[in-house]
Amino acid sequence: MDQILNKVGSYWFSQKANKEIDSVGDDINSLSTSIEGGAKWLVNKLKGKMQKPLPELLKEYNLAVGIFPRDATNYEFNEETKKLTVFIPSVCEVGYRDSSVLRFSTIVTGYLEKGKLADIEGMKTKVVIWVKVTAISAEGSKLYFTAGMKKSRSRGVYEVVRDGVCVDKF
Repeated sequence: MDQILNKVGSYWFSQKANKEIDSVGDDINSLSTSIEGGAKWLVNKLKGKMQKPLPELLKEYNLAVGIFPRDATNYEFNEETKKLTVFIPSVCEVGYRDSSVLRFSTIVTGYLEKGKLADIEGMKTKVVIWVKVTAISAEGSKLYFTAGMKKSRSRGVYEVVRDGVCVDKF
């Protein structure tokens, strides 16, 4: 009888242990997807792929270097699809010299072309109320923000990278 109980007990224990080990694997997988932005950045760094700073990338595409907050340093850019994903540590807003304000979610996405960031998700501007910014384009000394309607702003105001101020919600 003791041998049977030992076998049943060890079988039960090994089944329980396998479930726990599988659970740990699932936890690791979900953790890796939740920190994927920082992790991909780190993996690229370890592979020896140096990523240029975000302001440098924006400048290369003829956009003002200060349209994202200073702490938006991690990003992914797919050169084939032109999709840009910018990771920001916390929801924040940035005030500019011309009294305009941009609010950022923790992840901002869009498609980067010469002189334009289109199909933006995760960015708002204050125009009496908070309105979603869907595109930013550059023409000469002007930046055009599309947020319901196209509004021009002086490009020079956005040429300085500024700190974001944390806010409660996007």
